[in-house]
Amino acid sequence: MTKNKIATITVIIVMAIALFPFSTVTGQVDRQTHAYIGATPNPVGVGQETLLHIGIMQQLTSTRQQWEGLTVEVIDPDGETETLGPYSTDATGGTGDIFVPSMEGEYILQTHFPEQDCEVGKVAVGSAVGDTMLASESPELTLVVTAEQQAVYPEHPLPTEYWTRPIDSQLRGWSPVAGSQLEAGGYGGDVLYGNDYAPETAHILWKHPLQWGGLSGGDLGDAGTYTGDAYEGKFSSSLIIEGILVYRKFDTIGGSDVSNWNVAVDLHTGEILWEKEFFAYGNSSEARVYPTFGQIFYWDSFNAHGVHPYIVCTSGGGGFFAPAPSQWHFFDPYTARYLFTWENAPSGTRNRGPHGEIIIYEVSTGAGTIRMWNSSAVIDAYWTGFGTLQPDSPLWGSWRPQGKITDCTGPTSTTFATPLGLNGYQWEATIDGSVSGSIVDYKIDDRLVGYNWSYTSSSMFGGTMGVTAITVWGISLEPGNVGDVLFQKTWNAPSSWEDDISISHAATSIEDGLMVFWAKELTHHVGFSTETGDHIWGPTESQDYLDFLGHRTVIGEGRYISLGMSGIVHCYNATTGDELWTYRADDPYNQVLWSNQWHIRPLFIADGKFYAGTTEHSPVDPLTRGAPFVALDIETGEEVFRADGLFRQTDWGGRAIMGDSIIATMDTYDLQVYGIGKGPSATTVEAPDNAQPFDTPVLVKGMVTDVSPATEEYALTARFPDGVPAVCDDNMSEWMLYVHKQFAKPADIIGVDVTISVLDPNGNYYEVGTATSDASGFYHVVFTPVVPGEYKIIASFAGSEAYYGSHTETAINVEEAPEVTPGPTPTAAPMTDAYVLGLGGASLAVIVVIGLVVILMLRKR
Repeated sequence: MTKNKIATITVIIVMAIALFPFSTVTGQVDRQTHAYIGATPNPVGVGQETLLHIGIMQQLTSTRQQWEGLTVEVIDPDGETETLGPYSTDATGGTGDIFVPSMEGEYILQTHFPEQDCEVGKVAVGSAVGDTMLASESPELTLVVTAEQQAVYPEHPLPTEYWTRPIDSQLRGWSPVAGSQLEAGGYGGDVLYGNDYAPETAHILWKHPLQWGGLSGGDLGDAGTYTGDAYEGKFSSSLIIEGILVYRKFDTIGGSDVSNWNVAVDLHTGEILWEKEFFAYGNSSEARVYPTFGQIFYWDSFNAHGVHPYIVCTSGGGGFFAPAPSQWHFFDPYTARYLFTWENAPSGTRNRGPHGEIIIYEVSTGAGTIRMWNSSAVIDAYWTGFGTLQPDSPLWGSWRPQGKITDCTGPTSTTFATPLGLNGYQWEATIDGSVSGSIVDYKIDDRLVGYNWSYTSSSMFGGTMGVTAITVWGISLEPGNVGDVLFQKTWNAPSSWEDDISISHAATSIEDGLMVFWAKELTHHVGFSTETGDHIWGPTESQDYLDFLGHRTVIGEGRYISLGMSGIVHCYNATTGDELWTYRADDPYNQVLWSNQWHIRPLFIADGKFYAGTTEHSPVDPLTRGAPFVALDIETGEEVFRADGLFRQTDWGGRAIMGDSIIATMDTYDLQVYGIGKGPSATTVEAPDNAQPFDTPVLVKGMVTDVSPATEEYALTARFPDGVPAVCDDNMSEWMLYVHKQFAKPADIIGVDVTISVLDPNGNYYEVGTATSDASGFYHVVFTPVVPGEYKIIASFAGSEAYYGSHTETAINVEEAPEVTPGPTPTAAPMTDAYVLGLGGASLAVIVVIGLVVILMLRKR
């Protein structure tokens, strides 16, 4: 039981009270009150939660007012007394709390309301300032506690079959598999949550062209369509918002002067939902804009509760090193409808609050100040239009930005949510100390961390040269201690850094307690604690020399992962710096010109797996073949799967992203967009239609096929008229190249395991055989029924990492066993016959054996 259930006991009548207030009576009057107590459920089991409803029947005149000091007296079955509270109510006069009884029997509960006066900011409906609300006690409530637990709504399990959006809101337990990716582009290094079914094979759910791509052919030979690398990336601005993939259809050249469609795709089915241009302010006379980030915002107030999903496109700013754009234009992900615009949006790192609100900390180390901006505190986006907006107004409880152009940092009413009188800004604080340098990570209501260093020279692209010391510092963001300098510690660099060694910040994760710096020419790392600022490990052993180029890192799940142009992945313990494992992205066909491994770069971490793909800054054409896309077990470094030549990534466009446990990516080999994840399967079964003689073997056969949305396109139905066969996980990468990219059919393909079970005429259910389907999807099993009558036959594929399971049924009828008619009783032979038989005994024995064989053959027929 949670605060959501507590909230349900409040009857929201405050809006009606505030809009149409009752008359107030002047003068000092004693007012009788009527306390109450309720419990749900009642009866309740021992150790089970029951929700108490506590209050008085007199409401207050505005939304932020409350009665105070209420208590509940509880007498347990042994006669012991306990007092709960004190409680403050909401404006309806009531509140709630959870009570857990510890013994079987009857509890007695009673609410006590203490006498209190009406005053400014606390006036009962129908009363006036100065009136006295008299003390009262509720009737006693008997709470019956039983040894048996009372029924509660059963939790729904995670899906075990192919599933789609929308997810019914009653399926609350599905959140772990239903995540989104809200920052555009898939630029790597993200730790993704809500993807607990993250793919463990390269199985393709759906695909469609981004634009016409692949091999040109003809007189141009092996040349392929331009991938957008370098500087002209494709599949950019890609986001996933509640199961909707959004991306920019064409490359980034031409800016707002060139028509460039945005596309939305159902992530589960591959269906294109819309293609549309976006314009600033929703006006086609304004500049074209493109998705920058997404937001899923949960509004929870006394009026309304629910989620609002948005695509946010930005405009303003400009220049290669310009600050973040200052106008945010909000669109509906499902329909592309323009909704509203916020002007003068703050720049800085977007942090996500517990309700999806965007929180930006504006820090000036020079001025020694911090300001916190919260998107949910842009109060001019609330319901306005009835005078000055204040928290005691019913309008305060509704989120209504639609159709407005709002200055989201501009002047507004001064309220508890906007104490500076500015939209969004919730506090300003002074830094208690002097720090300087760069801020590299934030944790809401906890801390921000940064660093500076002493050095001799710097380079725009090569890092800082000749670093002699690094200072790591942290500043508190904890309410009540904001601005306190938590630590500021200096570490003296080794002498090896002093001579033309380029040092750069590699990665920081407050969640994992780690800040890392990289020495490029020495290819090693140094780690610092974000809890204390202490140097905690390093320098590490040097990595391969090639990692001085294209060096990338990611921190997550207690791991620090580093890789560069060498194609060797190094995984370190984030706390100790110990190297846990390495992985080599081997190049078996010597396609790479500078290494024995492929250059792969990090994409994201999810569900205990690290995903990486091949990119190149400026690839030559024809492209090198067989570029890998890999998923590694983050604990061991072992391959979960590897797909060579299937999903080549891009340096300058949007890389692979994931939501709802489905990966969406462009492939630069053919410029198609792919959905990668677990798909549906179909199993068929056939058995003889005619009645089967008793004790006769029965042949059961059928197919197991992949029925993912991608298999429905004509090119595949023409090639696979009986359906695309389902294959085992180990063969999936090669099989996807064959099915979806027209590579040669791989040899020795293994299908999936099928179990044949029966429900026999006596009601017994049991397994009669198993089989593995072949490269055509075909399987067969032979079994012999043991009793006559009707059999139900069930063919089941349990599923795999690539497919959800499937099953189907058929039936057979087995005839009764034929009755055996006894032969005539033999007569005793005369002595002369015996004599003759004695002479011909050997011949007679042969005749008998032949007769028996004939009888057996007839029975088998």
